[in-house]
Amino acid sequence: MSVRAGQGSDEVLVSQAVWDYLAAAGRPWLIDFQHKQGMSAGIIRRGERGGCCAVRLQPVEGSRSTRSGMMDGPISSETRKAFIDLCRCARKEMSKQEGGPKRKRALLPCVGVLDQNGEGNLQAPPSLPRRSQRQQQRFRKPADEEVCAMLHEASLRKDMDSGIGSHSEAEDSGICSICMGDIVERTTLEKCGHSFCRSCLERAFKVKQACPVCRLVYGQLVGNQPANGSMMVERDPDMELPGHEGYGCICIIYSFPPGVQTLDHPNPGVRYPGTDRVAYLPDSPEGNRVLGLLRRAFEQRLIFTIGTSMTTGLQNVITWNDIHHKTSIFGGPPCFGYPDPTYLVRVTEELREKGITMN
Repeated sequence: MSVRAGQGSDEVLVSQAVWDYLAAAGRPWLIDFQHKQGMSAGIIRRGERGGCCAVRLQPVEGSRSTRSGMMDGPISSETRKAFIDLCRCARKEMSKQEGGPKRKRALLPCVGVLDQNGEGNLQAPPSLPRRSQRQQQRFRKPADEEVCAMLHEASLRKDMDSGIGSHSEAEDSGICSICMGDIVERTTLEKCGHSFCRSCLERAFKVKQACPVCRLVYGQLVGNQPANGSMMVERDPDMELPGHEGYGCICIIYSFPPGVQTLDHPNPGVRYPGTDRVAYLPDSPEGNRVLGLLRRAFEQRLIFTIGTSMTTGLQNVITWNDIHHKTSIFGGPPCFGYPDPTYLVRVTEELREKGITMN
């Protein structure tokens, strides 16, 4: 279950199924919470397709909070924690009634605190697949990861071979691959050995500090991702991704409040709405390596940008920035989900092209 604490927020993002349970069979729990905390909980916004909903916590008239003049103040962390614990208890009770722990129906994120003025997207996560019965594989490396490792190694060898071939070809021809003319004031890059005209390379580096031939990054690439976002990670050992049986699931929650575009963005001064995005990785050694790379990419503001959404056509919104994520648990590549045996290799290569490596 995902939990996001937000200071001063009175809204909590809850699984629709959990809230429906609390509003019906779990009603006595809500009443007990109201008596103990002096707070009422009510739904204020439903997400698309009924997946998640926003619940607001507010003081009850005549409670200690209103009598002490705290009605307009922020909700305390103790109150938020008590409500989140209540949702967790409801989720466990639902699991018992649905047939025990062998099939976990809850989806991440189940509970999360929204920013007070947030405009986050409340989207329904996909259905959870049935757990694998081959639990003896928990400590074995899945076959698809072995394939990924071999593909990754082959890809690196191919890059090295192509780099050497391009270098020798450039040396023989003396042609600058940028202007396609004879090289003037030859400048050779140290890491990859590709040579260009000095002026051509200087102009290219003003656009992107990477080799124009092999795209190897020189220096640290910094993007224009909004600086006020957060990246949170939750782990669920009972959730398995298709193709990665025997391992749990890593849930990455990206959250951005609304803001105003800066000089780094297409339309400075224009507002953009906030958003919440969820992505999934297997909790395997390879999945954790990719997670570490994604952390570095997020710190360098490379995961997202501001532009026009390719799916909705909306302008001035936060969009993905050419580092692909799995936003669905199942459905394969067409649904941006699993199984996808080569995904971890591909995203590693995408990150490498932006200068994000394990070294």
